[in-house]
Amino acid sequence: MTEVIERRPLLAPPQLQGPAAWLGSQLGQRTDWIEVLTPAELAEIDQAIQRFKASGAALGDISTQTFALPLLAPRLARILQDVVHGRGFVLLRGFEVERYSTEETAIAYLGLGAYLGSFRSQNAAGHLLGHVKDTGVDINKPTVRFYQTNRALEYHTDSCDIVGLICLKPSRSGGESRIVSSVSVYNQMMRTRPDLVEQLFHAFPTDRRGEVPEGGLPWFDIPVFHWHAGQLTTIYVGQYIRSAQQNFPQARRLTAKELEALDLLDALTNDTQLNLEMEFRPGDMQFLHNHQILHSRTDFEDWPEPERKRHLMRLWLAPKDGRALPECFAPRYGSVVPGDRGGIITRQTQLRFVLDAA
Repeated sequence: MTEVIERRPLLAPPQLQGPAAWLGSQLGQRTDWIEVLTPAELAEIDQAIQRFKASGAALGDISTQTFALPLLAPRLARILQDVVHGRGFVLLRGFEVERYSTEETAIAYLGLGAYLGSFRSQNAAGHLLGHVKDTGVDINKPTVRFYQTNRALEYHTDSCDIVGLICLKPSRSGGESRIVSSVSVYNQMMRTRPDLVEQLFHAFPTDRRGEVPEGGLPWFDIPVFHWHAGQLTTIYVGQYIRSAQQNFPQARRLTAKELEALDLLDALTNDTQLNLEMEFRPGDMQFLHNHQILHSRTDFEDWPEPERKRHLMRLWLAPKDGRALPECFAPRYGSVVPGDRGGIITRQTQLRFVLDAA
């Protein structure tokens, strides 16, 4: 029996303008997307770290009140506006990670993150502070996710409003971050294959990789592109769309034209005219707006010494003034209420902060 695909009129305009419609070939010649912390701001962060440690509070107690940054807070508010309502990303540079222990770095990163949104669970284990590190697991296992390996990541979005990364230790080689504006990808697809753009407004079954909410299916169905409240919103993990086709015979079978649309989307994300590559230095903090930025990573070769291995901490954040989302996000985000949505929750999830990869 063939499942009928709901056909909806394509309401999005043929071309989208504004700061979100950037091209990597142009931004690569500029540095205005890099925000360098000043000595005074670094001193304020250091003082906030020491105050928080001296208080004896737990990581879960970090907030804008317990990690006060009166000097830096207005700048973080502007950065948040750029991320959520403007270009869609920022690289915050200058934090002297070598000066601090892992716990102190976590305090600083959570403290800064608290100014951008509430912390969301990043996996079924309930990690509110995540770790991107090669743990030696086998990607062929159905519950393993690519960030736990040294494998390249295809362009994708995470299941939250904002994803943040801080580099503790870089790899021996490789592992560069690559991002692309989904708005610019949409514009290019509309110029060349508008018939395929229409396909991406269909709901695609996407593998949950074993992280199934109570009462849910092992996959969720959601369109790649959405036109809602006057904005184009994107959610996409191509690897998990394809694994849903392999692993779940009950999931809707994709048509040849839908597969062609996914292939074109992937090809455009890898177009060097569209995407932007950046190298992480120790202490660099990257924040991305998932609804308009697709991100990836190259393969990397790690150091043989365990203490030198590539290690990034990750945050999933929900800002209070996040954009309006359609109800079809609820099966993945748990809610569409700004400030209280996104993340992964199952029956076994217990929210916690951990200081190293599991």
